[in-house]
Amino acid sequence: MDMLTQLQHRTLYAAFDLFPAVKGAAVHIQHMAGTLFTVWNGGLLYVLGNDRLPPYQREGNVEIVRYVSHIPNVLQRALAYGRRLQALLADQAGTLRLCHFRDPWSGVPVFLQRPRAYATVYEINGLPSLELPALYPDIPPGTVAKLRAAEAFCWTRADRIMTPSQTLRQNLIVLGAPAEKISVIPNGADLPGPVVCPPEAPACYLIYCGALQPWQGVDVLLRAFARLADLTDVFLVLCLAATPQRARVYQKLAARLGIAERVRWYFQLPHTALAAWLAHARLAVAPLTECPRNLEQGCCPLKILEAMAAGIPVVASDIPAVRELITDGQHGRLVRPDRPAELARAMRILLEYPAQAQALGAAARQRLAQHFTWAQATQRLGHLYHALCPEIPLLNGAANAAEGSL
Repeated sequence: MDMLTQLQHRTLYAAFDLFPAVKGAAVHIQHMAGTLFTVWNGGLLYVLGNDRLPPYQREGNVEIVRYVSHIPNVLQRALAYGRRLQALLADQAGTLRLCHFRDPWSGVPVFLQRPRAYATVYEINGLPSLELPALYPDIPPGTVAKLRAAEAFCWTRADRIMTPSQTLRQNLIVLGAPAEKISVIPNGADLPGPVVCPPEAPACYLIYCGALQPWQGVDVLLRAFARLADLTDVFLVLCLAATPQRARVYQKLAARLGIAERVRWYFQLPHTALAAWLAHARLAVAPLTECPRNLEQGCCPLKILEAMAAGIPVVASDIPAVRELITDGQHGRLVRPDRPAELARAMRILLEYPAQAQALGAAARQRLAQHFTWAQATQRLGHLYHALCPEIPLLNGAANAAEGSL
């Protein structure tokens, strides 16, 4: 099989994710892989593709190989993705010095390669053993056990484990991951400048940005918004990293709740358009549900960080990972998950007291600037790479110079 690579690389970043895409995972990959390829002056990015993206792409010393498959079963597709990576590794193993991967589908081939002279970073943003049962409730327990075994196989052998929250770090330790290997590097956001309001934007609107998996709580948000029926001039804008087909069940719910005329739906907006919608919203909502995926796994939601960067107040679920970003009453409002009435009450208060809302938004932006910018995240990642491979230089502040090629 033609592996399509033209260069021999010292670094590999592998992720069972579509790239580029509008989802938060793709934004994260852009910054993390961009950092890796900056400090090593190039590298190989292996990701998922589709019929609209080229299977091979080269930008200077960076090569992107995309695995495209129409296998409907996600586990079978993941295993096929891993087999393709195994062939890529066999072709590159003689020069590779550092492999950074995001999932066990990538990690197992990385560790099965013999001989192997490269260091490894296992980046755990999510665990398939928790996420797949949330998406597919009928998945057999034996399959979940195999997923957990593959995750443990990777974290046991990895030189370093990287995760975006203290919550997830503690949960990984409970699951058996070696604590001394785990570094916490939160997600980030860039501080935007002034942007023009979208011409079709309502005068007053709330915003949700993100995906439609069950754990995101979009149904809870719609039920909460229905309790603001007396605020007839307030609209809800949903900027979704999903297709219109995926949203149909939620659109039907909005119709049943009698709010369809006050809900605006936008799909797969480019980041610049999303930034404009965020900047002019009255507040952002992150109604994450109280489920194992959000509690046992932990997260570091980009939707919250980007709203904080925009300087708008956030109303979010009061779960441990969110409390790492927001202190209730200081940088936003936190409410108990899965309770539409409480969510509606918090939104109503901020709508009716705009001075309080503005103060929360300003404090959130300041907190983000101090602790959660992408520049800070990539600087920490550069130090992690340097600790693993002292021959590479520390970042000099130009951490994201390679991002334009991804």
